[in-house]
Amino acid sequence: MTMKKTVVVWLAVLMLFLGTFNVGQVYAKDLEVAVAFCTLNIPFFVEMENGVREAAKEAQVRLVVTNAEDSAAKQLSQVEDLITRKPDLLLLAPVDSDVLVSAVEAAHKANIPVITIDRTVNSDKVLTFIGVDDVAGGRAAGEYVVERLNGKGNVIMLEGVMGSSAQRDRAQGFEEIISQYEGIKLLAKQTANFNRVEGMNVTENLLQAHPDVDAIFAQNDEMALGALRAIEAAQKQGKIIVVGFDADPEAKDAVRLGEMDATVEGSPYKLGIMGIEAALKYLNGETLPEQILLPLELVTQESLTK
Repeated sequence: MTMKKTVVVWLAVLMLFLGTFNVGQVYAKDLEVAVAFCTLNIPFFVEMENGVREAAKEAQVRLVVTNAEDSAAKQLSQVEDLITRKPDLLLLAPVDSDVLVSAVEAAHKANIPVITIDRTVNSDKVLTFIGVDDVAGGRAAGEYVVERLNGKGNVIMLEGVMGSSAQRDRAQGFEEIISQYEGIKLLAKQTANFNRVEGMNVTENLLQAHPDVDAIFAQNDEMALGALRAIEAAQKQGKIIVVGFDADPEAKDAVRLGEMDATVEGSPYKLGIMGIEAALKYLNGETLPEQILLPLELVTQESLTK
């Protein structure tokens, strides 16, 4: 590579948000990173895209971004198209952990390295996973619910897109905790596909079937915010504990106002920045760990007023 084509980029934005990360020298000119999102129709992934774009702009990396709109079949087709572009690396936020295995395998055969972000794929061909520990997040939500209910009460869980690692792992952690308490009953769990409107509709139906609900754990904030509208329609404000996941700005406002009780911090913007950072580190010859995890934080009204 000639000196004219070589640009040494210091990713200061990463240091700003992720103080412990040290980027060092990265040769970014002429690099293209493809980013295949499971969806860009909810605030969490919009924020993640903002982080990706900010870091890529700072590093002068070209981006190609796709939105699968929560369709695994669509994402498979999109990844196939991306492979034909021969990007230097693929960042993948998969719709389904199993269905997208073939996409990862295809990228690997085409010598395109793959990093998964926020959700995992069940393949050993993934370089690294960047995200949070969703099992630990589910446990944190479960512990909060148990504590608020003093170990006794009726709970329902709104699940995300079935087959996604976020849905599976958050459920595992939550059920692991509440199952330790005989007084806690999981009355129902039903998917609302990480969607606000579905979260409202599913909650309305569940509240009619189970009028004695004491707490709701929604596996993301969109579903939690939908559940709040259903609770309001049922005139049960303040009577049902609601816990979400991701700490979206609107959800934080709801927690601050006392409408929602808690949410688990998901840090999508930081994850987006970390995705580009990890891509550049790998393309600069560095070895990546099997996973890069952000610490979790339970956001409550008390923590927001400190």
